[in-house]
Amino acid sequence: MALNGGPHFKFNEAISFVVNCKTQAEVDKFWKRLSAGGKEVQCGWLTDKYGISWQIVPTILGELLSGKDAAKSQRVMQAMLKMVKLDIKKLKQAYDKK
Repeated sequence: MALNGGPHFKFNEAISFVVNCKTQAEVDKFWKRLSAGGKEVQCGWLTDKYGISWQIVPTILGELLSGKDAAKSQRVMQAMLKMVKLDIKKLKQAYDKK
């Protein structure tokens, strides 16, 4: 349920919805549909045509960021910070880089 608060209450980034995706195909599908008419932001964030913020996140991201090897996790974080739409293959490559 949602309430239309009128022109006095605007959406902002203080509230966002998260879509957890198992595959890159899911990331791509939700990214395309939700960003249509909206704005692509950074690090998997977008704003839809209504001004609602969304995070389109591959489920593997949590595993890559919380691994036992801090250097690997840091490489994943640095790779993610350079992305707009998250790319699972590139995140895994950053984790596995030697």
